[in-house]
Amino acid sequence: MKRSELLKNPIHLLSFGFGTGLAPKAPGTFGTLVGIPAVLLFAPLGLNEYLGVIAAFFLLGIFLCGETGKVLKKHDDPAIVWDEIVGYMIALFAIPLTWQTMLLAFVLFRFFDIRKPWPIRWLDKKVSGGLGVMLDDVLAGLFTLVILHALMGAGMLPGTL
Repeated sequence: MKRSELLKNPIHLLSFGFGTGLAPKAPGTFGTLVGIPAVLLFAPLGLNEYLGVIAAFFLLGIFLCGETGKVLKKHDDPAIVWDEIVGYMIALFAIPLTWQTMLLAFVLFRFFDIRKPWPIRWLDKKVSGGLGVMLDDVLAGLFTLVILHALMGAGMLPGTL
């Protein structure tokens, strides 16, 4: 079965980031782009509600990514990008949303997701299934979040001065 045919199934449609994960080059980057409207849609709900959406998306992602991985017979296939969407949402938790902060979060998140510094790489190798797919991007999102909050605390967050 062609991967594009998997988009007919809602599980794979979500796992593939509404098809962005099927991009021939840099599917993770294209998948992260789906995180932008997700952040813009849910961040105005308030911190507790936004955190609830992130938690729900994380738990849903464990299932989605696990199921799609089984069908593709590959753990963390590059086409699976739901984890990037959730990781990007984490990166912007309690951060003022400006185009500058969203761009900086995007660049930092992609850096951590691609380079996978310790312990991200370790988690990526040691934890399997849907949880493993999700955890490395959650950690990349948290690394980004810490940097953005440090910049914000120092009064150096671009677009918020």
